[in-house]
Amino acid sequence: MKIITEKNVAKFIIYLFIIIMSLMVASISYYYVQNAYDDFDKDMEQFVQEYYDTQKESIKKEVEIVLDIIKYHALIATSQTEEPIKAEVVRMLHNISFQEGKSNYIFVYDVKNMQGGDEFAVMLVNPNRPDLLGQYISTNYQDENGKRFREEFLDNIRKTGESFTQYAYKKPYDAQVKQKLSYFKYFEEWNWIVAVGIYLDDIEKDIENKKVLLKSKVQKRVAQTIFIFLGFLSVAIAFSILVSQKIEEFFNEYKQTVQKKSQDLLELNKNLERRVKEELSKNREKEQILVQKSKFIALGEMISNIAHQWRQPLSELSSVLMAIKFKHSMGKLESEFMQKKVKEADTLIEYMSHTIDDFRNFFMPKKEKEYFSLYDSVQSVMNILSSVLKENHIIVNINIDHNIKLHTYLNECEQVILNIISNAKDVLIHEKIENAQINIFALEDENVVKLTIEDNAGGIKVRPKSKIFEPYFTTKDEAHGTGIGLYMSKIIIEKNMKGKLRVKNVNNGARFEIFFVKN
Repeated sequence: MKIITEKNVAKFIIYLFIIIMSLMVASISYYYVQNAYDDFDKDMEQFVQEYYDTQKESIKKEVEIVLDIIKYHALIATSQTEEPIKAEVVRMLHNISFQEGKSNYIFVYDVKNMQGGDEFAVMLVNPNRPDLLGQYISTNYQDENGKRFREEFLDNIRKTGESFTQYAYKKPYDAQVKQKLSYFKYFEEWNWIVAVGIYLDDIEKDIENKKVLLKSKVQKRVAQTIFIFLGFLSVAIAFSILVSQKIEEFFNEYKQTVQKKSQDLLELNKNLERRVKEELSKNREKEQILVQKSKFIALGEMISNIAHQWRQPLSELSSVLMAIKFKHSMGKLESEFMQKKVKEADTLIEYMSHTIDDFRNFFMPKKEKEYFSLYDSVQSVMNILSSVLKENHIIVNINIDHNIKLHTYLNECEQVILNIISNAKDVLIHEKIENAQINIFALEDENVVKLTIEDNAGGIKVRPKSKIFEPYFTTKDEAHGTGIGLYMSKIIIEKNMKGKLRVKNVNNGARFEIFFVKN
């Protein structure tokens, strides 16, 4: 029983189209949503790191501000006025608050013993613990987690004069003990340690607020994208219905055409000579269609190569723009950061522009012979194929002397090299070769330059091997091969360039040898 008949072919096509389009839209939507949330997680991880760094830098700047105030008063102090000035500074520091509603505050130790101990310092300033003011402070004190944080920051101060230290401590106006990150710096002239800290639960609260905001934006963007995909699917289905109707009309017209052709065939049988001529004409048309098909396939492959070349720089350019947008949303878009990102974007755009130039130069017709470097010619082809080769983990080894020059048709030479490397790439992918490699090397003597391109895909299995140069012969399926590429390559090398193109099996692979005659 036939599934497809003349009566249901149009419906079959539309149902098949709807199924394929639905699967494509569903797959694209899934991968888009997955990637969107993956990017969200990465952005949040980067934001958290940057936010913590920013907070550390912020409390460090606050300590520097306090030290500037202390240094100013230290400069104007004399032996008679030092103690009153110190007292005035302590009074002043009790009244300083950097951020209203925040739990970061200034605290100051008057160090008595830099080696630590039960009486290592006297607490001068601490708005959170007024009960400790004027009291001796011990480095043996442990927080609720058993950490001797004073001993830790004092050890760092002895080494570097400063310390970032995390520990558990009571929050202001609250009986709860929370993790705190403080920055301590030593003011040697007065033997003071000045510190400012921030409680980590305040940081986590800010991060959570930012996470909710970013997640909301991601969800909104995902919803909009899915809506667009569904709209596209609806338009595609409507279009497929219209096409199916046109197909039915075409079949009806085709039936009439077939009937008419049948009558014509009856007439053709009356005149054999006329019939042969018409059949030859049809065969020539079929050949032209086949050649045209091969051109379209080649063009499709080149467009695919452009897509591969642009995918990575487009992704990186998107990341640059997202970084700028993120900094702007945080109100921290600094001129230096902006210039850096603009420079990165310019570099990516210049790379993409060079890619377009490479492809345009490859297709630009040149009918005159010219002198060119064989290495540069091969490298130009690699610029076109590099992304698809890298994506399929195919290693290309090039060993060509930069001084080897040819005097022939540049574009046709590169077309032949491209055909052979593309065929090797297709076979390596089809055969799923592990450690896939393509080796390209050249030898030169007085009269000939021999360019060798070999792979490790198992070699040519047809017999005789020269059959692969016959027109329309291909080992690929009909959708991926026309059998024109190697045939045209042989014509170009042997007829247009008066050289030779040979093939042999070596080292578990195929080796193509191109002989260029030196003029």
